Amino acid sequence: MPRIKVKRSALTVDMTAMTDVSFLLLTFFILTAVAKQPDPLDVKIPSSTYKLKVPETDIAILTIGKGKVFFEAAGQDVKISMLEKMGAQYHIDFSPEEKKRFSVISSFGVPVQSLKKFIGMDAAKRKSSGLETGIPADSANNQLSDWVLHSRKAVAELHTTAMRVSIKGDADEEYPAIKKIVDILQKQKINKFSLMTNQE
Repeated sequence: MPRIKVKRSALTVDMTAMTDVSFLLLTFFILTAVAKQPDPLDVKIPSSTYKLKVPETDIAILTIGKGKVFFEAAGQDVKISMLEKMGAQYHIDFSPEEKKRFSVISSFGVPVQSLKKFIGMDAAKRKSSGLETGIPADSANNQLSDWVLHSRKAVAELHTTAMRVSIKGDADEEYPAIKKIVDILQKQKINKFSLMTNQE
């Protein structure tokens, strides 16, 4: 009796659905990702063994290095609110477009009088403009204290919580420069703040 030959058929798996899902996920992650903003000041922070993650909301970061102070607040709504408060204090009108542009600037270190010009520039020109001389923090013109105060008010009004403060200081920075910033915080009764460090 002859053997019956079983007809062989090629096994194929339809990958169309999987490819569609992969590209949808890839597109989603690309569109929702936020690019890391470059630091305006190259700061070599000291190392530490202590681990505590810096929160992503309701925080202000003061970057200190080379005798300059830079300020960063988290949240676009907080940035717009504190800009409006600073504008009211220093009698500077900011347009809705300027407020929108300011809300996406990560960190800045310019006197408030140069802020309109700074906001009007694109990111590449800001670096080379020479405007980033640091936020004035001396006793005669203490704009840093005003920025901290107005950002705290903005967080309290918008998020009904207390703002946290972190200091990101250069490892080579002299002690008096850091002490001056700590004194500004303590005058506003901010006695609890964190120091940002690298992990050892």
